[in-house]
This record gives sequence, structure tokens and C-alpha cells, in this order.
Amino acid sequence: MFLPFFQTLREEGVPVSLREFLAFLEAMASGLVIYDAEGFYHLARLTLVKDERHIDRFDRAFARAFRGLEAITADRVLDALDLPGDWLEKLAERHLSAEERAAIRALGGFDKLMQTLRERLEEQKGRHQGGSKWIGTAGTSPFGAYGYNPEGIRIGQEESRHRRAVKVWDRREFRNLDGEAEIGTRTMKLALRRLRRWAREGAAEELDLDGTIRATAAQGWLDVQTRPERRNAVKVLLLLDIGGSMDPHVRVMEELFTAAKAEFRHLEVFYFHNCVYEGLWRDNRRRWDQQTPTWDVIRTYGPDWRLILVGDAAMSPYEVTHPGGANEHWNRESGEVWLQRLRAQWPHHLWINPVAEGDWRRSQSTALISGIFEDRMVPMTLDGLARGIRGLR
Repeated sequence: MFLPFFQTLREEGVPVSLREFLAFLEAMASGLVIYDAEGFYHLARLTLVKDERHIDRFDRAFARAFRGLEAITADRVLDALDLPGDWLEKLAERHLSAEERAAIRALGGFDKLMQTLRERLEEQKGRHQGGSKWIGTAGTSPFGAYGYNPEGIRIGQEESRHRRAVKVWDRREFRNLDGEAEIGTRTMKLALRRLRRWAREGAAEELDLDGTIRATAAQGWLDVQTRPERRNAVKVLLLLDIGGSMDPHVRVMEELFTAAKAEFRHLEVFYFHNCVYEGLWRDNRRRWDQQTPTWDVIRTYGPDWRLILVGDAAMSPYEVTHPGGANEHWNRESGEVWLQRLRAQWPHHLWINPVAEGDWRRSQSTALISGIFEDRMVPMTLDGLARGIRGLR
């Protein structure tokens, strides 16, 4: 029954041999893992992966071969018979065909869209649903939630569906990344380790073995010598995109966060959303009342720090190019202006993108940001991290 899994591993480029596959089957037959999806994953990875560089490929193969398997339980089947309330609430939502979507045209750019929104707010007197003009739900209006328009402003919708809104007027709450997540961090530590620059500092708390041997030979008795401990002297400023389209990447972000905490003694972490503007924050629970001005960050950390930004760079292009285009607030200066300031302050900089590199071309904003950073954008894979870290040294 596991032959399709074996074939999928080969298709994804995992160099698994027949001997390793037989070892995996033997481990399963012995009952090492029973009715435990996570345990099954780790057992398969232990027996079938010889090189840590192939773990990403193994994960893709595992996901392909066993997609949805752990979700099929008796309880879930019974629960599926009950229609959820939100399904009934959105019954009026209009679904357009590909031809109908192609026929819808944008209102004429960002400035025209914002002007039209102001006019709608002045004219509209109540709730509206299912239309093409007013601010409401469903329908094809460019303003509101749970509808479709190729270039609109999303207001109040819980999450993105088409990812076509040029501005999102929501105030959402994001959670901090878990710095203690340990699963999957080892390969990231191996990649980040390339950035180490050792220096001796601090108190004499490390045994100097060579010095002790020389001193003992000279004195004729044991003469223990110590020296300052070698520490990683690299200083890293880590800026993490959080929330929205980054939600699917929370786990890999936690793994990177944990790996960075373990590898760098001098590490400062700030959060942003979509693009960097005039404020950053350390705690997502206090992001509205405890922001740190970006200018203060620029003045505090010198050019000897390494700057690493992590985000999918997927947003409305107006968030990068236009004042007032930011998500959730009105920015006086464009995101491009702030990103150029970061580049100027920290010559050693890098943007890590958790989205697969082949999908970047689908997002105009990703191309814009990659250009601002002079193509110093790498995917969050072992090879991508290694390539990016080499450029930071």
C-alpha cells in the first residue's frame, strides 16, 4: 500500500533506495507507530531521508501522498453533516463565471478608487447586500466584503479570498511567533550558522587547552589556563511580516525565529505588516499603542548590523508605491521610500520569502520589492537560505 508513497518520493527528487524503503516497511510491520499521523511522519522521515537537504522534498512528497488522511475520522464525518451557520449567511453571495469576471473593469486606479469610496460613504444611508455600487456584502461592488471585483477595497471581511483588494480597511489582531518551536529548525540553524563571525569577549571562562599544556610543561605541575569564550559577534536585525497572507506560513516563521534565537547572541526582532512604514512593534498584542518609530530603529542600530526581512511581499502594489496605500492605516510616505531607507542604513540586507520562488511572478508587489532590494530576495528553503546568507557575510 506504500508503493505510491515510494514513487512520489522519487518524483519529488528524494534519493530513497529500495533498501531504505524495505527498512521503512519493516518498521511499520513491527508496530512502532499505530494510529499516530505525526509519529508516522517522523518514522518515515527517519528511515527514508539520508540528507537534511532533502527534508523539504520529503515534506512535499508526504503532503502529496497523504493529503487529508489525518482529517478522515468518524467524528469529522458526522460533523460534516451539519451545515455551518456562515454558509447560510453567505448564501446570497454571487459567484461569477470567468467571462463575467473578465468583463468587470477597475474604476481607474488607486486615487479614483479612494475618491469614489468617499462619495459612497457620503451618499449611502444604510446596509446593502448583493449589489454592484454601494458598500456592502456579496455582489460585485468594489467596496465591502464577500464579493468579487478585480480592484477594490475590502472592508470588514474576515480573510482574503481572491487577493485582489488594493486596500484593506480592517483592524485585525495578530499573535506573536512562538520562539520555542523546535520541530524543523535544525536545517535552518545549519544555514544561519554560515553567518557566524567568532570573536573573543567577556570573562575568562573557557579552558585554554593548548595554553594549559604549554604552561604545565614549563612549570612541571598542572597549570590551568583560561581565556575569554569565543562568541558569535554577528549582529542581526530581524523584521518579520505577520498576519493576513502570512497566516499560512506561521509554522515556518516560528521555526526560523527559533533558529535565529539559537544562533545569534545579538538579535533584535520587530514586526511589521505587509510593508515597512513609519512604525514597527515588538509585541503584536500591543501593536497599536506601543509602536517604535522606524526612524528610532534606524538611528539605534548601526550599519554593522545585518538586516533580514521575512515576508511574502504579496500585497496591493499601491502599498509599495503610493502614500495612503498602506493596509489598516494612512501612510504619509510610500513603502518604497521606507524600504530604500532601510537599504541605505544597512548595506548587508536580505529579504526571505516563504512563498515558493516559482509563484513570485504572480504578484506585482513581489517584483517591486525584489527590485528595491536589488534581487536580494531568496525563498525560505535550505538552498535559498544558504544563498542569501552568503550574500550577507
